[in-house]
Amino acid sequence: MVLIYMGKAELLLDNKKKVIRTVSRTFPWPSVIRLNYFIKVPYKKVVLTRKNILRRDEYKCAYCGRSDLPLTIDHIIPKAKGGSESWENLVCACTNCNNRKGGRTPEEANLRLSYKPFKPNHIMFIKTSVGKLDENWKPYLYLI
Repeated sequence: MVLIYMGKAELLLDNKKKVIRTVSRTFPWPSVIRLNYFIKVPYKKVVLTRKNILRRDEYKCAYCGRSDLPLTIDHIIPKAKGGSESWENLVCACTNCNNRKGGRTPEEANLRLSYKPFKPNHIMFIKTSVGKLDENWKPYLYLI
C-alpha cells in the first residue's frame, strides 16, 4: 500500500471484498501490484532443512506414499556409501520404509521411489505457505 501511495507501484488487481480505511479516505485492498521500475532482489535460495524437505514432499513417504505414519528424512544413497546432504539425495520416508531400507540403496532394499527428488524453487513454497492460492495470482506467478 505504501509503494502505491508513494507512486513507486501501480495497482493491477484489487480485492473487491476488502478495503483499507483511514479517517477520511477509503483505498482498494491491493491483490496484485506492479513496480514502476525494477528493483533487484537477491536470489531467493531455499535452505535445505528437514522442514523444507517435508514441505517439498508434501508430508508423504517417497516410497509408499503414506502420510498417516511418523515421517523421517532418508538418504537415498546412504552417507556410508558416499551419499551427500543434498536436495536430490534426501526424501521424506515413513519409519517403516526407512527401517526396511536401512543402510542400503532403494534397489538393494527392493524399494522404489514414487518420484524423483528435486531442488525446489521459492515460488513452490509461496504456494504452500499461502495455503489457498488466489486464482487471480496465477498469471503473475507463472502457474498457468
